[in-house]
Amino acid sequence: MKISLPTRGSDAISPTAHYTGYVWYRHGLSHPGLATPQGRALYHWARPFNFGSRSLGGPTLEGFLLARHRAIDALLDQAIASGAVGQVIEVAAGLSPRGWDFARRYGSRIHYVEADLPQMALRKRARLAAAGLETPQHRVVALDALADDGALSLATLAQSLDPGKGVAIITEGLLNYFDTDTVLGMWRRFAAVLKSFPTGVYFSDLHLASDNRGAQTRVFSKLLGSFVRGRVHLHFGSVAEAEAALHQSGFGKARLFAPEPQPTTAGVIDRKGAALVRIVEAACV
Repeated sequence: MKISLPTRGSDAISPTAHYTGYVWYRHGLSHPGLATPQGRALYHWARPFNFGSRSLGGPTLEGFLLARHRAIDALLDQAIASGAVGQVIEVAAGLSPRGWDFARRYGSRIHYVEADLPQMALRKRARLAAAGLETPQHRVVALDALADDGALSLATLAQSLDPGKGVAIITEGLLNYFDTDTVLGMWRRFAAVLKSFPTGVYFSDLHLASDNRGAQTRVFSKLLGSFVRGRVHLHFGSVAEAEAALHQSGFGKARLFAPEPQPTTAGVIDRKGAALVRIVEAACV
C-alpha cells in the first residue's frame, strides 16, 4: 500500500499531528477518539524505517517521541500536585492527549487550554465532541504562537486566565521546525506572559547539535525532516548555550535534561531515541 505523506503547511508543524497522535494511542496514552485513520496509515508506513534503524542500533521515531512526552507529563504532574500550577496552556497541541488526560485526572484542580492554529483547533474540538471527551476544565482555542498581539496572540489568551493561579506553558514537537530567531521570539512571549502570574513555568522538548552527531543520527535527522516535510533546526550547540538563551529571553531559572528512555511497541527500550532530545524546564521568578 502506498501512503502519501501530508503536505506540511501552517497547521502541520510537528512530525505530523496524525502520526504522533497515533503513537500516543498505541502506547495507551490517548483515547481512541484522538487516533485518526491518517495516523494509523502513517504509523504503519514508518514501521519499516523504525525497524531498520533499531536493527542497526539506531534511534526510532517512537523512542524519542515517547521519551519527550512522558518526561513533560512528569514535570506537569509535579507542578500541579505541588499546587504551584492550576492553569495550563499547551501551544500547538495538535492531537496530543495531554489536555484530555490531565483534565480527567485532576478535575476542578486545573484549567487546561489547548491552543493551536484555527484549522487545527477546529479539528481538535470536533474530535473531542464526537468522542464525548469535553469537560468544563478543558478547552481548545485558536492561537498563533508567532503573534505579538491581536485576537490570536498568547497575550490575549492569557487575559482569560485567573491572575491568582500559577500557569504552565507547554510546547511539544514544535521548536525545532522554526529558525532560531523565531524560537527566541516565542520564548520572550512565553516569559512575558508567565511573569504576570504567581508561578510561571515552561516545559518543552529541544534537540541540540551536541546530541545529534554521528552518521546514524545524521541519517535519522534527514529522514525525520523528510517525514515532516521540512527542515529540522538545531539552534544550540550545547546545554549551556540553550540555557543561556532561555535566561536572556526572560526566564529566571532554566535547565535542560535528558529524558528517561522508553520501551517502544516492539518492547525494546530505545536509549538512542531518548538521547536525541532534551527536556526544557524553565521558570519565571
